[in-house]
Amino acid sequence: MIRILASASLATLAAGCTGIGYADPTPSANHGAAPFEEQLKKTDALIAGFDPANAPKWVDPVVWKAFIPEDNVPNAARIALGRKLYFDPKLSRDGTVACATCHDVTRSFTDLRPAAEGIGGKVGRRSAPTTMNAALLTSQFWDGRAARLEDQAVLPITNAIEMGQPDGNAVLAAIAADASYAPMFQAAYGRAPKFEDVGRAIASFERTLIFLDAPFDRWSHGEAGAISDEAKRGFVLFNGKARCQACHQLNAANPLGADGRFHNIGVSARHQDFIGLATKALQILAKDGSAAKIDELALGGDTAELGRFVVTRIESDIGGFRTSQLRNIGITGPYMHDGSLTTLWDVIDHYNKGGEQNPYLDGGIEPLALTEAEIDDLVAFLFTLTDRRFADANTKALEAQRARKQTRPFRDDELAQRRKVTFTSLAPGRKP
Repeated sequence: MIRILASASLATLAAGCTGIGYADPTPSANHGAAPFEEQLKKTDALIAGFDPANAPKWVDPVVWKAFIPEDNVPNAARIALGRKLYFDPKLSRDGTVACATCHDVTRSFTDLRPAAEGIGGKVGRRSAPTTMNAALLTSQFWDGRAARLEDQAVLPITNAIEMGQPDGNAVLAAIAADASYAPMFQAAYGRAPKFEDVGRAIASFERTLIFLDAPFDRWSHGEAGAISDEAKRGFVLFNGKARCQACHQLNAANPLGADGRFHNIGVSARHQDFIGLATKALQILAKDGSAAKIDELALGGDTAELGRFVVTRIESDIGGFRTSQLRNIGITGPYMHDGSLTTLWDVIDHYNKGGEQNPYLDGGIEPLALTEAEIDDLVAFLFTLTDRRFADANTKALEAQRARKQTRPFRDDELAQRRKVTFTSLAPGRKP
């Protein structure tokens, strides 16, 4: 069995994770992240004893096996190498940014910011998704431009906004100063360090970051008192009136509650000219359609708001972003690709009014007519999806979000209850 020694208590970890949207935004040597040695200890405590050769609790073994690539089956040597690389800022051009900068264990393996900060204080245009359970996603990044963890792990390293290395050779030169790497690569992959093995090793480590043991799971497996009556009512709404299950199915074959597809739910439509942006992106991609250029457009400038379209160049993908996993959602905000929704009340308000009207809005997005009591029940249910190891952080996040409940910038009861006409085909200035 692959074991990683624990040197910090789970209670200490939970106390250090303050929940959604409350990270210190002040730049620092670690860009606001906790010291990497502290993160290492807390991560080791969380994943002690987990063996990715076996399916995690509550996950169908057939499903788990399907997400393990035959060319990179995790073993002790690969996980150890990936663990070291994940927390090593030498991977970045200026030696300040590691994977753990934007995917900080004390911040729910994300950074709790609307948009991630990279080298030189550069800030991208998208939020950093948590690396918790990323091993079970069917594609990586908000726009799916990477198919596997192995592909995802290397792209931030050579992105100018994130870690800023010019190429893989520069990365290998940077880590060559650490004499321990050469024997670790040899043990893991039977050869001298190669850039592709950097990604493969980090992916192997990330396959240990599985957090799927939540109150909801215990309740769904027969523990009647594991969640509140309010949350139980929320689950009924989730599968019925609120229509969440249309994109967020939750079952043993799909434990993350994500359909793996890309949807325009109107978030970007609040402030973007999709047609103008798409035209601009097509002109750029006609000259250079490389993966590097797509990666650049995904994070730099307003083209980031085009979502999946930058990858596929299919018109119906304009403004479409990957369905988020629901696991640990209470502690991994702010929400959406741009971090524009601060609380889960904001998220439900957005859906309740039918998103933001735009020509590419998904057909399934429409007003839900949820009452305030029903919204509260839905939020209560969503907070039952946080792994037990983050129980204290989950409680703090719920309290913090509830304190902001009266500040609801996306609430519109007139739209939600279908009392307001929103004909997008009307000419400007014409009233229905």
